Amino acid sequence: MASLLKRHFLTSKNELTDEEQLRLLKRLHRLLETGYPLIEALEVISWDKQLHYSAKEIMNILTYGKSLDQALQLTSFHPSITSYLSFAKSNQNLQENIKRCCDMFERRQTYTRKFKHVIRYPVILFIIFVPILFVLKQAVIPSFIELYKGTPGSSPILVISLWLIDLLGVLLIVLLLLIFVVAVFWKIYRHRLEMDKQIQLYERIPFYRSYLRLQTSFMFASQFSTLIKTGLSFKDILEQMTKQKKQPIISYYSSLMINQLSEGRHLSTLLSQFRFLEKPLTDIFQKNNNTETLEMDLMVYAEVLMEETERKIVRMMTYIQPVFFIIIGCFVLFIYLTLMWPMFQLIKTI
Repeated sequence: MASLLKRHFLTSKNELTDEEQLRLLKRLHRLLETGYPLIEALEVISWDKQLHYSAKEIMNILTYGKSLDQALQLTSFHPSITSYLSFAKSNQNLQENIKRCCDMFERRQTYTRKFKHVIRYPVILFIIFVPILFVLKQAVIPSFIELYKGTPGSSPILVISLWLIDLLGVLLIVLLLLIFVVAVFWKIYRHRLEMDKQIQLYERIPFYRSYLRLQTSFMFASQFSTLIKTGLSFKDILEQMTKQKKQPIISYYSSLMINQLSEGRHLSTLLSQFRFLEKPLTDIFQKNNNTETLEMDLMVYAEVLMEETERKIVRMMTYIQPVFFIIIGCFVLFIYLTLMWPMFQLIKTI
């Protein structure tokens, strides 16, 4: 049944844009907040012509007994939305989870817009610069080599320049091929690789490991604080976390913690063992025995992590344009000196 649903809904041509997905979720949250049941809220949303088809699809999938995150996944919602809502298996926490998901996805859209704005000019410069390099290599530099053959020391400089441009082109092609091969290999073999091996691999990737640590800690704190409200014990909460598949690191960590909790170890001690969970999580669990205080502290800490992630992303984006412009500037200066230096040499001989 699940495969039939997937084949039917994933072939739909009525996929929503990111902005429309956010609008649907915000409207769903408002309707749930006013007291509408989930199905009736989706019925109201279907009155909107742009959201009609997707709202009806989600309703139909829910009638098959699927959860909301599964319904959204089958209707091609963004993976970050379905991943976050994968914990919201009961309507008790559904409204709050949708609200948090909207906030998170809206911030993600803001980052995406900023990134597109920042990267636009470097990409345009790169597109212009590559043909210029090609013309220099094929026509300009060979002509200068012929022109300056009689000038001592001029031709070798131009030959070196031609060699460097060739090297740059080869490196660019090799880099693109390497990225493509790694992406294909990872897509095919990632699921065959054991989770502990994947984590060891993530630990060796600069920058990404820092982002993954913040993201994993945020998801753990956010979802643990949400599940505490249901009255479940710590062990039951971890069992719920092991069942979801959208956050494999959290699922893996939760299964390890369940095994060690049965041996009488404290949760705060277990958290300190994991590289992709921030140290403050250990401190929060260590100092709180009251579940209400723990739930509040985890929620506040999740907000802190979201703000920290936002700060790092914004800081990274502020470096993109200057670094790229400096690299392009250095190449332009190099080419200018390469072409002008033989001319200076020729002037000296006159």
